Amino acid sequence: MTRDPDRRDGPCRAWALSAALALSPTAAAASEGVSFQSVQRVAETLKLPDAHAQALFRSALLDTGRQASAADDGTIYVKTGDIPAEWLRDSSAQVAPYLFFAKDDPAVAAFLRGVILRQARSLSRDPYANAFNPDYSVWEEKFELDSLAYPITLSWTYWRVTGDTTAFTSDVAEGLASALDVMAAEQDHGSAPRHYSHHELQNNPAARTGMIWTGFRPSDDACVYNYLIPSEMMAVVALRELAQLEREVLHDEGRAARAARLAAEVDQGIKAYGVVKHPRRGEVYAYEVDGLGHALLMDDANIPSLLSSPSFGYGSASDPVYQNTRRLVLSKDNPFFFSGKKGAGIGSPHTPPGMVWPLALIAQAMTATDPEEKRKVENLLLASDPGDGRLHESYDVNNPRRNTRPDFGWPNSLFAQYALVQYGGRAPLPVGAP
Repeated sequence: MTRDPDRRDGPCRAWALSAALALSPTAAAASEGVSFQSVQRVAETLKLPDAHAQALFRSALLDTGRQASAADDGTIYVKTGDIPAEWLRDSSAQVAPYLFFAKDDPAVAAFLRGVILRQARSLSRDPYANAFNPDYSVWEEKFELDSLAYPITLSWTYWRVTGDTTAFTSDVAEGLASALDVMAAEQDHGSAPRHYSHHELQNNPAARTGMIWTGFRPSDDACVYNYLIPSEMMAVVALRELAQLEREVLHDEGRAARAARLAAEVDQGIKAYGVVKHPRRGEVYAYEVDGLGHALLMDDANIPSLLSSPSFGYGSASDPVYQNTRRLVLSKDNPFFFSGKKGAGIGSPHTPPGMVWPLALIAQAMTATDPEEKRKVENLLLASDPGDGRLHESYDVNNPRRNTRPDFGWPNSLFAQYALVQYGGRAPLPVGAP
């Protein structure tokens, strides 16, 4: 199947909310978004260490509803913020804080079912695309492995949190199957009958390793080497989750076996090709490899990242290879680690040098085992606020008023998720199928 990387399916049609699609009496739907009393209550009452942190949390928790809208077909569309498209990755992360409310609030559960259904229909439309318009036409077709993994994990986590199987309609089953099919096909990139290309790709050779070829990083930047280890890690977790869903909810033993087998092969590939020897740090995870002996040692702020891997269920924060990797990526050994007068952390080649991403700071806090490190990172997050009470894509480590993306939902939702666990007494969301 040949893919045209620049294909678009026509202009986005006008669409509006319908009163008939109101999620429940406790959910108010409007063109600006949706809101829930249960979420609003926690946003107003949860106590954080100081007024600044509390205001930032309130803004962050309510941001998801501000970015979401009910579509004509009963699904929920979640835009990234100042870019009006829905990214499969971003939308999954943006609604994650609402998983804490889904078991006890039927309106929130219905909202999440609407998100899961839309993502599944998007996957069926084009599993090589990473972002879509409200009418399901493709906004961008950059094949990113994590864009297949995120919707699987969202579906699995919803099921684990709520026990609700009604979300798993035939459309959802079809979308999950599409993700599995592409993952399996891209173990051997370029083989018939599938082929994917894009004008931004460097088209470097890659050996067959058992891992899954991917064109782009979660930053939407093209890979240098096309086995992106953080995304491979997330794929292992998602495939194990999919195997459990197929076995226990969708009752398809064939797909369950395929997903489990693929997860094992990818995991073996990570261990065989993704662990390299650093002259000072010892054994570390590479960021990208090609299976031909080339490896890129770095980390990017976007998640999945090497730093964030324990937070999404791959390995343990106490694993020696992870700890070596963590020391590497949080130092000048990582070419995208920046420090200055107002901040220090991981940035990205997607933004200018000297710009740190709050996403990476939150990932650092989520995976830190030292309370003092958590407090230090929280202070850096507060210092990144330029005065608008929001977390941005990136900020200048010497001048937080210089930042990118005035409205970016992802870091705000991730901070809300972190604060609900750290200060709200919530158990962390489940990660990784047994």
